[in-house]
Amino acid sequence: MRSLALKLTLAFLCVGLIGAVFLALVVRQRTQVEFDQFVKNRDESRIVEILSDYYQTNESWTGVERIFTQIGNFTQSKDAGIRRLLQSLVVILVDSDETAIYSNRPGYIGKVIPPHEIRLATPIKVNGELVGWLITRLAPNLFERGTPERNFIASINQAILTGALAAVLVALLLGGFLAYTMTRTLRELTTATQKVAAGDLGYQVEVRSKDELGELAASFNQMSADLAQSNQTRRQMTADIAHDLRSPLSVILGYTEALSDGKLEGSPDVYKVMHTEAGQLNRLIDDLRMLSLADSGELPMNFQPIAPYELLGDIARAYARQAERKDITLSVVADPDLQKVKVDPNRMAQVLGNLMSNALRYTPGGGEIVLGGSSENGFVSLFVRDNGSGIPEEELPFIFNRFYRSDKARQQSGETGLGLAIAKSLVELQGGSISAESEVGGGTTIVMFLPVG
Repeated sequence: MRSLALKLTLAFLCVGLIGAVFLALVVRQRTQVEFDQFVKNRDESRIVEILSDYYQTNESWTGVERIFTQIGNFTQSKDAGIRRLLQSLVVILVDSDETAIYSNRPGYIGKVIPPHEIRLATPIKVNGELVGWLITRLAPNLFERGTPERNFIASINQAILTGALAAVLVALLLGGFLAYTMTRTLRELTTATQKVAAGDLGYQVEVRSKDELGELAASFNQMSADLAQSNQTRRQMTADIAHDLRSPLSVILGYTEALSDGKLEGSPDVYKVMHTEAGQLNRLIDDLRMLSLADSGELPMNFQPIAPYELLGDIARAYARQAERKDITLSVVADPDLQKVKVDPNRMAQVLGNLMSNALRYTPGGGEIVLGGSSENGFVSLFVRDNGSGIPEEELPFIFNRFYRSDKARQQSGETGLGLAIAKSLVELQGGSISAESEVGGGTTIVMFLPVG
């Protein structure tokens, strides 16, 4: 039995069958008991009426056994039920002294009846005076075959059986439908996983509900889309790496070929160009190695508390000369007493250095770059803000992707194109987060949230 739909259908059927059988048994038993008690109480009232008339006529219970003999011979439809009742009951007649004076079962006559049984007996009164009690005990199989009462019970039992069978049938049909509906999403997910395994990344399934199966389908769709995006990013990154490696290698190979063929004489300028291109290759390899270590969690980190104002001041002093050469105003706006952050100072200097390099590259002469910080909800936020050209809103979600360039035609100027990706990885490794806010023509602000030391 390998089909989940079949297993669920049988499970629903078993539950429905067990419930229907249990309910039918309970209803049948209670109906039998309550109907027997109803008929007993009805006919018992008639016996009490007959006994009251007898006592009122004879003013004693002498010869009362003749009354029960006469009742046993009743054949009229009115009292036929009483006769049948007496045949199936233990009947005890008790006088006012609580002594049994008649019983249709041996061993009771002359016995004093205990008070707890008297309390359950039916009193017999004549002109408001208590003259005795009638005790009856119901026996099984109260009604004979062919009697109206027996026929009524049989019809009730037939109705219960029919209802139980109908309930089982409905449980089977409903269970089959529910099982098919519940497993449809699973079947579609099975097909989808096979397609994804075969290379059809990004394959989506229809989300048919909002329950756990719907959440599973939505999660699969998200995973499939993420796999497709990751695969596309990997391909794009491979192409970008190949391009970034090819450019300096082409320059170096061109110069070395010309030098080896004697078409070009060695000179300091030639060697400087080759050294610059080799340095570009080395930086790209270092950046890729750092990202790989960061992704695997193997990048060594030396965490220690450090004052944000001190960290920002060191970066401002390191880039002051470059800002001055471009006629850019560089300032630090932060509280010197700002809470310390627990980070790796060297890695944070690398992050801020990458952000400063970008700000200097895109801020025109006469512009301004601000390094700042503040404290918010147990975190310290550090930011680098410039008033440069800005970034279009639709490109903001992608600027931290590896090798992403907003200007596809822009040539690298000694940069690897991995600065923001490295900054994001390093900040997250230190328990923080990084985001960007920008407006075209209004500059860009990169904000980092770091945990307090």
